[in-house]
Amino acid sequence: MNWSTAAHLKAQLYRAWERGDLLRVALGAGDSCFPLRLTLKAPASADLTHQFQAVRMWAAQLSDTRYLHLEWQEVRHRVQGSQRLPVSAWVRTRDDALDWLGMRHEYRRFAELVAVTRDANPALLAWLERYPLRALDLADAWPRLLSVVGWRVARPRPDLYLRQVDLPGVHTKFIESHRAVLSELLTLVLPESQIDGRQNGIAQFALRFGFLGKPARIRLRVLDPGIHAAPGTCCPDMTLDADSFAALRLPVTRVFITENEINFLAFPRVAGALVVFGAGYGWDALARARWLGDCRIHYWGDIDTHGFAILDGLRTVFPQVESLLMDRSTLDAHAEFWGVDDTPVIARFANLHPDEQVLYNDLCYNHIGNKIRLEQEHVRFHWLTVQLARALVE
Repeated sequence: MNWSTAAHLKAQLYRAWERGDLLRVALGAGDSCFPLRLTLKAPASADLTHQFQAVRMWAAQLSDTRYLHLEWQEVRHRVQGSQRLPVSAWVRTRDDALDWLGMRHEYRRFAELVAVTRDANPALLAWLERYPLRALDLADAWPRLLSVVGWRVARPRPDLYLRQVDLPGVHTKFIESHRAVLSELLTLVLPESQIDGRQNGIAQFALRFGFLGKPARIRLRVLDPGIHAAPGTCCPDMTLDADSFAALRLPVTRVFITENEINFLAFPRVAGALVVFGAGYGWDALARARWLGDCRIHYWGDIDTHGFAILDGLRTVFPQVESLLMDRSTLDAHAEFWGVDDTPVIARFANLHPDEQVLYNDLCYNHIGNKIRLEQEHVRFHWLTVQLARALVE
């Protein structure tokens, strides 16, 4: 039988709940959905002939279903005579729907959220209408979320750290754990002039909405014992915020950048040079240091598609960058250490030198081997010292 049972009809109503249709009634956005018609699959004429008793039981069970309103129709059958059968099914009111589903408490909770939101910031009602079930999940946190939004709205330019938001029941971890929804709420209520559209993603939440972010930090080692970056030190391992790094005034003519910490720590001493522990694709912090424009910069990355992508990006900031140990001879000399580049970056790069472009293409299209890569940590230290000596005399 393919007839609609009470369970089928209730499942239809539950799908309306899952879409948020029933909750939107609390916003005045769903009143027109009641009375709510449900799709009723009724027996065909042949069923009256062959399954007459089953049809009668089906009709009786639907008739006994609480909260379900049926419309009936007289059907004349050549064998069974005149019969009265349901032809449509309705849920008349919101309360009937909630009681049938057992969701009256949840609806009342959502209605409370609507009320407090209407008082605190009516513009956020649009979010509740769009995401009613998410709002229910956030019910316990909702008043505090509203207070954070209200605090930010009252301060067009906060220029404070999130830690400095001083509200009852609100702490830094609360804000950080709710950055996704707060981002949506703040985007809805703040003028565009108070949102930094360049900062996207959860990690950039603070900067996007005018809070102070953690300063970018740059780790470096001075490679020349004759250069004293700090009094009484020799070749120190230092970490500076980006602004302090930009303000350095050291007699440095070369800068090496490496992505591997051990290579950074073991990098040989070089006159007039320092080494920076790289930061992957993020070069904004280094870009603030104008003095780097006067230095020879050598980038040592992995020999894989990602390494060349980073090199290309670095050259958008510092066009003079030279690659170090990212060549075919280094790759061939360390074949025993080749690994697998599981997610190669295949793109067009404008800043690779011809020999780099050839090697990058070979890696992309598996001309040397299948998705091969050489991580810089596997390059022998002796190979580094030899190649570095050659680079220093060029």
